Amino acid sequence: MRYRRLGTSDLTVSEIALGSWLTFGVGVERSRAAACVDRAFELGVTFIDTANVYGRGAAEELLGEVLAPRPRDSYVLATKLYFPMSDGDRGLSRAQVRKQVDASLARLRTDYVDLYQCHRYDSDTPLEETMEALTEVVRAGKARSIGFSEWSADQIEAALSLPGVERFVSSQPQYSLLRRGPERAVIPLCAREGISQIVWSPLGQGVLTGKYRVGEPHPPDSRASSERMGWSMHRFLTDEVIAAVDRLRPIAAAAGLSLPQLALAWVLREPNVASAIVGVSRPEQLDDNAAASGVVLDASTLAAIDEAVAGVVADPG
Repeated sequence: MRYRRLGTSDLTVSEIALGSWLTFGVGVERSRAAACVDRAFELGVTFIDTANVYGRGAAEELLGEVLAPRPRDSYVLATKLYFPMSDGDRGLSRAQVRKQVDASLARLRTDYVDLYQCHRYDSDTPLEETMEALTEVVRAGKARSIGFSEWSADQIEAALSLPGVERFVSSQPQYSLLRRGPERAVIPLCAREGISQIVWSPLGQGVLTGKYRVGEPHPPDSRASSERMGWSMHRFLTDEVIAAVDRLRPIAAAAGLSLPQLALAWVLREPNVASAIVGVSRPEQLDDNAAASGVVLDASTLAAIDEAVAGVVADPG
């Protein structure tokens, strides 16, 4: 496993991160989730990402339980806030930041998180209020650094222009060889400002694993077959996208890689990407994913990938 510095922070993160959206505390039973965490550590995956809204606290609670026996300095832990936790609890107001960080810390059984992230931008709260509240969290020792997910370049610049507040060190966009929007403005801006990308859905909601085939039923143990985990996959589960993934198979084989390794190596080719978040339901999936760390794709392979997926990239940069 290789490691990269997270923006201008003092955090070093594994190139592959273990995520918990739709899996831990929701779609994956506790024993298997614990086995996935154990295997992550064995493989050198020390960066773990979650959010308060995942399972309405269930993911944080599970991680708090399984991480409790481990030395706190043996992993980098990130969580988020913004989405509703109840009818009255949502957003990035000062009151919500204070309330939600304490609730997350309690569920995670820790005194601090390494990275506290705004899960989305809150247009209903003044940006100054949000940034001042996040600054309080850092200076109180409840978070080492702060980040955001799915903010626009204009929103990022506005936050960076505020005086006397903590600076963001990370951005968490959806980014994969099928979805390249961050390349247009967010990645260039962040690269200039010392903000790293922690990308989610680098495997296109699992479609880039190659387990789905045109005209065939979804495998029974796949995310698409799960009511709890497959609800967000519709944009990728089209015949056109699956056919494009089929065109990637010989490219991966020629490079000596599995399809997931090819897709993960593709996002990690970008220097501004510090880590790629993977969601797994079985420990052995991590073995395949972790092997993408350190892989370098040559120019001909990158060109072949672009040709294979031409026409199905959702938002080219």
